[in-house]
Amino acid sequence: MTTLSDKPASNDNRAAALTANRAVPIFMAALLGVFIVGGVGFSHIGAVHNAAHDYRHSMAFPCH
Repeated sequence: MTTLSDKPASNDNRAAALTANRAVPIFMAALLGVFIVGGVGFSHIGAVHNAAHDYRHSMAFPCH
């Protein structure tokens, strides 16, 4: 997001904004990964469990 201002932008503010803007997508991607590997692997629905089964075993996650 840009703003119109007469004063120059501070590098500290810009760095903080970039850090905050990057943190949300990284956190959401990690949350999605935990849900897929953890939640789906322990699902009692056969088709959903089988979709994650081989990956879980290749990464040494138990699911039985």
